[in-house]
Amino acid sequence: MNAESLVLKVEQLRELIERYNEAYYEHDAPLVPDSEYDRIFRELQALEQKHPELLMPDSPTQRVGGKRLESFASVKHALPMLSLDNAFTTEEVINFGKRILDRFKSLDVQPPSPLMFSCEPKLDGLAVSLVYENGLLMRASTRGDGFTGEEVTENIRTIRAIPLRLKGQAPKRLEVRGEVYMSKAGFEKLNTAQKKLGQKIFANPRNAAAGSLRQLDSGITATRPLMFFAYGVGVLEEAILPDRHSKILAWLKDFGFPVPELDRAVEGVQGCLAFYQEVLAKRAGLPYDIDGVVYKVDEIKYQNLLGFVARAPRWALAHKFPAEEQLTTVEDIEFQVGRTGVLTPVARLATVCVGGAMVSNATLHNIEEVHRKDVRIGDTVVVRRAGDVIPEVMSVIIDRRPPNAQIVHLPKTCPVCGAEVFKLEGEVAARCTAGLSCPAQRKEALKHFVSRKAMAIDGLGDKLIDQLVDEGLVHNPADLYYLKLSSIVDLDRMGEKSAIKLLAHIEAAKLTTLARFIYALGIREVGEATALSLANHFGSLEALQAADVDTLMAIRDIGPVAAQSIAEFFHVPENKKVVQDLIQAGLHWLSIEVEIINDNPFKDKTVVLTGTLQKFSRDEATALLQKLGAKVVGSVSKKTDYVIAGAEAGSKLAKAESLGVPVVDEEQFLKMLA
Repeated sequence: MNAESLVLKVEQLRELIERYNEAYYEHDAPLVPDSEYDRIFRELQALEQKHPELLMPDSPTQRVGGKRLESFASVKHALPMLSLDNAFTTEEVINFGKRILDRFKSLDVQPPSPLMFSCEPKLDGLAVSLVYENGLLMRASTRGDGFTGEEVTENIRTIRAIPLRLKGQAPKRLEVRGEVYMSKAGFEKLNTAQKKLGQKIFANPRNAAAGSLRQLDSGITATRPLMFFAYGVGVLEEAILPDRHSKILAWLKDFGFPVPELDRAVEGVQGCLAFYQEVLAKRAGLPYDIDGVVYKVDEIKYQNLLGFVARAPRWALAHKFPAEEQLTTVEDIEFQVGRTGVLTPVARLATVCVGGAMVSNATLHNIEEVHRKDVRIGDTVVVRRAGDVIPEVMSVIIDRRPPNAQIVHLPKTCPVCGAEVFKLEGEVAARCTAGLSCPAQRKEALKHFVSRKAMAIDGLGDKLIDQLVDEGLVHNPADLYYLKLSSIVDLDRMGEKSAIKLLAHIEAAKLTTLARFIYALGIREVGEATALSLANHFGSLEALQAADVDTLMAIRDIGPVAAQSIAEFFHVPENKKVVQDLIQAGLHWLSIEVEIINDNPFKDKTVVLTGTLQKFSRDEATALLQKLGAKVVGSVSKKTDYVIAGAEAGSKLAKAESLGVPVVDEEQFLKMLA
């Protein structure tokens, strides 16, 4: 690259970054995912480092954040609120540790052994400064450009997690620094409300938090589910700061500030890397978004000794997680047919690594969502994958749309069987009208029927079911129980031993529970919890089949839509025949005695089960709790009364602890039952 091209390239990168900064920091409307921004930023950094003559004081690499919004009064920070350098690989973290040791050596200081680091999750929110005088909150401001921010005191006062008066003996002046953020649940609730009102839909929790905090009307901010974590101290007068960062967090907690639950002091760089892997494994189950972890040299005297570079401290580093959002292109949009006939548009993507996994497909939910987001074949899109969640197309980069991008329309006929597609007024779902005569619906219905939470037939995987349907061996679930060795032994990857084993599993699955049988039928609006409620309430299949809508609606948590769906299912002749055929094939279960004990600690309580119990299976514990009048649900919220935690409890336990929900172990559970 010649000198002229190099200068032009640097200028283009700076202009692009400034444009993205303006959208991200000032309008709370990101144009590209963080991973794309980071890539461009690092490219500019690398060019400036290689050609220092091109480095200018106004380069975005020399800034911390966006410029201050003119609609708020300006606040000059007594101590700059600098950002952190980022690391994306293990090698970069190891080099961070080496740079610290080299710095000690250059200062002729013997480094401690081991060198301790304070580690904490890196929240994806908005950095703020809170100034307290004699224990009272006097002023709050955003980070802004790191030197001057926006005053948002009245808005900050609406956040209940932030104390207006400090607990205990407060310093004369204390500046607390932390992150305003929005939980995942709060973000979903806000966007649902915004959509109903026809107002702005936020791209992610970070931008929702920033947009909420920057409202000119603090009354609007007060309605937003904002939260806060403290992570450090700026100015301090007439008080002694603890000598370690890990102690500072505990010190701030004593004053009434929430601090990250996962913070920990570790030994050396290897301890940091182990912490990174641990938090990465917990990431999807946390109630809030994090995009990495932060390492800080723990002892404050060593932080002061190591000092700062232009825009970041030498003693701290942000280790970013694999990006949950990436850019890619839409190569095609196809429609998949589910077990209830719903047509779901799926984007076929140029393969990209998202959140540590290779992604080539992403859901678009329904045709209305395709049109709302204006996704076209050929578009460059932001695709997101969080934890084990199915990848999703989040937005389109309109600036990169090619002239030949194709608009997608809902097909008039089923792409699998050619039957008519219909869409009821008021519904977003479009459905194939062919029912089980459609091979796609038949396959998906069978996959649901044999799944672990339904009939739990081992050995019947998706590919085998596809073969059974394609070969005309199975037309409905009852046909599975009439399969012969001679008809399946020659199927792909089968063989005689595998075929014998499969038939044994099918035979063993004839003994089940009424709840599993109801769930396996695949009735619309009937999940595991509803199936169990129906089984416990009616006690027999005959009583359930005879129930009308009013009778069904009398059951707790069954509304008019579910009641109508259940009643209709058992009145359709084809469904009645499948149920009859299954019973004739030998499916059976033990009868259920319905018993509601009025005087017990679980009546009318909402309970979540997590982990492995020794005395009960998950189904047995659920059935027992429901008999006692409890509502057993699958996720933890503030409305949860108890979380019953068995061995190896994971993210649900962590969320319960973060929300202050009572946690009951198996021994306590047995005592409560007694």
